[in-house]
Amino acid sequence: MADKDINIDEVSIQNDAAEQNVTADDNARDTIAPENLDAASAAQVDALIAEIKDLNDKYLRTAAELENTRRRSSLDCESAARNRAISVAKNFLPVMDAIDAAQQHAPDDAGILAMARAMQAAFDQIGITRVKSVGEPLNPALHNAVQVATAPADMQPAPAPNTVISELQSGYTIGDAVIRPAMVVVAK
Repeated sequence: MADKDINIDEVSIQNDAAEQNVTADDNARDTIAPENLDAASAAQVDALIAEIKDLNDKYLRTAAELENTRRRSSLDCESAARNRAISVAKNFLPVMDAIDAAQQHAPDDAGILAMARAMQAAFDQIGITRVKSVGEPLNPALHNAVQVATAPADMQPAPAPNTVISELQSGYTIGDAVIRPAMVVVAK
């Protein structure tokens, strides 16, 4: 029996060999006729089947870990790109504020209107949107209430309490992230 080979599907067991090739599935033990095995060979088959199960488990865990790493890496890249866009956008908000202030002082100036259109087109291309404020209920995620005031008598219809009645500085978002909340005045 020392030199005897036992072949089971794709499992090759050699008692005296230095190497053992194991590539069978979990059902290999069930396909062996017990009368063809001695106790030592049966123990080897059981050990090989256990090793196959262990290696298969390690393979599945490694594959799952690799997939999780790929997903995390993709999310990290998206997050980094988004953070860079937000950082760049924050640097352009004062320029847009200056253009808005210039438009209030000279609403018919063609140069200022051209700058405003160009800046708005760039914001649209990047995905930056202005927070709608006046007439909206106060939303702490989008609005920074700096003053509570009585609504002007000529405001029709009369605003409900905690409704934005005036915007002091525009707020902006990119996607669902707030770049800067709007600075607003709310009704009493």
